[in-house]
Amino acid sequence: MAFTRYGLAIGLIATLVMTSACSRSGSRTTVDTPPADEILDQNIYGDRGRPRSTIWDIFRGRDDVGQVGAVNKYIWNASLEVLNFLPVQSVDPFTGVISTGYGTPPGGGRAYRATIYVSDPALDARSLNVALMTRSGPASASTVRAVEDAILTRARQLRGRDSRL
Repeated sequence: MAFTRYGLAIGLIATLVMTSACSRSGSRTTVDTPPADEILDQNIYGDRGRPRSTIWDIFRGRDDVGQVGAVNKYIWNASLEVLNFLPVQSVDPFTGVISTGYGTPPGGGRAYRATIYVSDPALDARSLNVALMTRSGPASASTVRAVEDAILTRARQLRGRDSRL
């Protein structure tokens, strides 16, 4: 019985020595990879690198006070004010999309649904895209143009009010 224990122990040791010798044989090449933080920073921020900021950045003046994320705050607020009769279903100020449900304008008889896309931080007509739908299909181009004009006029009024302060 003692012999079988010693035989078993010697067999296990021999197996361990042989398997460890197998792993050491052959050439091993090391791969130099940057840390995960650097890879993520490169993928997210590109060549410009991670933005450097400190707690003192809150006291610096911003370049454009009308810009919140990727949209113009005046167009954003004007869109919500002009189309306040429509129930808001979803808003995303970072992508600039406002989706509404069906609603009837005051004094009107037709129900509309709107999707507003604010694509640029500039207070410009090119920054605003409005899609109006009725229950029977798309709204007329003149109606869409009138809504866009009303939104841009209100946005200019909001900006003028802020600049006087």
